[in-house]
Amino acid sequence: MNPDVLNAGRNRYVVALTGASGMIYARELLAYFQGRPDLELHCIISPAGEQVLALELGLPPRELAPAAVWHEADDFTSSLASGSFQARAMVVIPCTMGSLGAIAQGVGRHLVHRAGEVFLKEKRPLILVVRETPVSLVHLENMVRAARAGATVFPACPGFYHRPKTLEELARQFAGRVLDHLGLDHNLGPRWGEKK
Repeated sequence: MNPDVLNAGRNRYVVALTGASGMIYARELLAYFQGRPDLELHCIISPAGEQVLALELGLPPRELAPAAVWHEADDFTSSLASGSFQARAMVVIPCTMGSLGAIAQGVGRHLVHRAGEVFLKEKRPLILVVRETPVSLVHLENMVRAARAGATVFPACPGFYHRPKTLEELARQFAGRVLDHLGLDHNLGPRWGEKK
C-alpha cells in the first residue's frame, strides 16, 4: 500500500466539547495542541457545549484553539462524518452522559456523536471524558457499552497527590493524563515518584 495512505492522519487529532461542566479541562488540553504546530487539530462543539463554555469561561469556542479547524455541529457533510477521513484519535472533553449514550448506542444527533461513532467503527482511539455524579444504572450500562465497543471511558477525576495550588494546575495535570493515553509527550504535571 502507498506509504502516504498509511501515514494519512498520523498527526491529526479531533477534540470535541459537549455540554457537561468541566470546560477548564478542555481549555488545558487545547492549549497543549496550540503549542504543537506539528499536530493538526480538528474541533467540534455541541450547541449545549457552547452555552456551558460561555458560562464557565466566558469564551467563544474559537478562542480556545484559533489554529484548529473548527467543524459545525450540525454539518453532517463534514469530513469528520466519514471513516475515510484519517485521524489518529478523538477526545470528547467534557463528555455529557447524553453524548456518551448517543455514541455508545449509535444514535447520534449531531457531528460530535457521529464522529465518535466513526472512531468506534474504524477502531481508532476514542477517549470519553465523562463528567457527571452520581451516575445512574443507565450511565453505567452506556459506559460498559462504549468500553466494549473500543472507547476509553475517562472520568473527569483529577488527582491531588501533586498538591495543586490552582484550578488551572489541577486541570493541566488531568489534561496530561489524557495526553498520556494519546501517546503524546508533555510536561503538564508531575508524575508520581518523580521529583518536581
